[in-house]
Amino acid sequence: MTTPTTPTTLVARSPQDVLAVVPVVLGFVPQDSVVMLTFGATSAFHARIDLPPPQDVPEAVTLLLDPALRHLVRRVVFVLYTDDAGLAVHVSGALVAAFEDAGVDVVEALRADGHLWFPLLPGRDGAPGRGVGVPYDVSAHRFVAQAVVDGRVTHGSRDELAATLSRVPERVAAVAAVAAGTSGGPGQPAAQAAWVRSTVARHVAAGTVADDGEAARLLAALREVGLRDVAWSLMGRETARDHVAFWTDLVRRSPADLLPAPAALLGFAAWLGGHGALAWCAVDACQEADPDYGLADILSQLLVHAVPPTEWDHDGRLDDVFGDPA
Repeated sequence: MTTPTTPTTLVARSPQDVLAVVPVVLGFVPQDSVVMLTFGATSAFHARIDLPPPQDVPEAVTLLLDPALRHLVRRVVFVLYTDDAGLAVHVSGALVAAFEDAGVDVVEALRADGHLWFPLLPGRDGAPGRGVGVPYDVSAHRFVAQAVVDGRVTHGSRDELAATLSRVPERVAAVAAVAAGTSGGPGQPAAQAAWVRSTVARHVAAGTVADDGEAARLLAALREVGLRDVAWSLMGRETARDHVAFWTDLVRRSPADLLPAPAALLGFAAWLGGHGALAWCAVDACQEADPDYGLADILSQLLVHAVPPTEWDHDGRLDDVFGDPA
């Protein structure tokens, strides 16, 4: 899975720096993963995929190489997070061969197990020999400290990040009780659209959350694709973080049958804000509730292809590339 990122100036000069950069740019500490940091791309992005078993290595290489070539990446660094030294050597060998054959320079490749890092490109100047581990601890690294100052939250794992979207049973029950007696708002389509627009815009601008009545009414309304798109049209890169906060609250309060729309909208806002890992978590939540939800499929394609948020077109031209977002 590839993820466009918001530009962050972090100059890594050592393996220790690289290991500190990864959780900051991803938003969580990877486990059993392959991470690719890219440099010189037309649009900044980094990527993480699950560490593949040997039979899936060719597919994993393609998943990382395709967007790198599409965005004219010149240099990459790979970090493999695993205790399995043999698998790391196999995967990194396939990656290095494919990328260098394609003209992409592999600056560094490391394996990290949470305590030690190991070189996967033996023979580099100053690098320890293969199998020789070097202790690392990035908890007090300057990149981590800067992330805190910048308000960037780093979670202990992807599961921990996904848990920030977990629904809260008592809050879900409160909204469900109201939703059972509502159709989503005023009866006329124009009035419904106006209500959705004003409600979402007001809360996003003020940084507030909907009460149970508003939440139930809004979630019921969003079952209509046209009304969901009214809320979608309010998003922009400059307000993405505020939309993330608003839709995260609604996801955590949404009954299962009303979850797809707010989850997809949360994911889109996260993508616009350059938080690809959170966007993927929202896609997973949406597709668990409705595997065929169109907007989640569009969002997953944006993420896989590392489409940068700068390409978001308020006139809806993403539809021309990825199809109907129903």
